[in-house]
Amino acid sequence: MRAQGMPDSKAKQTIQRARALRQAQTPTETKLWRRLRAGQLCGFKFRRQFPVGRYIADFCCVEAKLIIEIDGDTHFGRDAQDAERARHINELGYAVIRVFNEDVRKNHKGVLEYVLAECEKRRDMLVDSR
Repeated sequence: MRAQGMPDSKAKQTIQRARALRQAQTPTETKLWRRLRAGQLCGFKFRRQFPVGRYIADFCCVEAKLIIEIDGDTHFGRDAQDAERARHINELGYAVIRVFNEDVRKNHKGVLEYVLAECEKRRDMLVDSR
């Protein structure tokens, strides 16, 4: 796997960091990953801690070109950084959706329904644009 749009040395660093993050998932990431992995969400396949450009996405569905970011307390007050990250990822053709830790913990089913709807919408849009 090569990080998209990056020089080889930077790509290697990003990939190593992604591997480390996979080993240190938060409980919320683990909970969502259990339902996203192996095509469990209506056949959509996700990758976790996936390098996209210079960033590492929490979860990525390559087929739908959709990134899922789980926001916790560390994201409060980081609107400008999150917007820059989303802009960069959008330039690479991906859409970014954000869900809160609390929603994953307390409304797990609702989060999955939201993610599925976004995946279907993105997939349909990508198919129509061909």
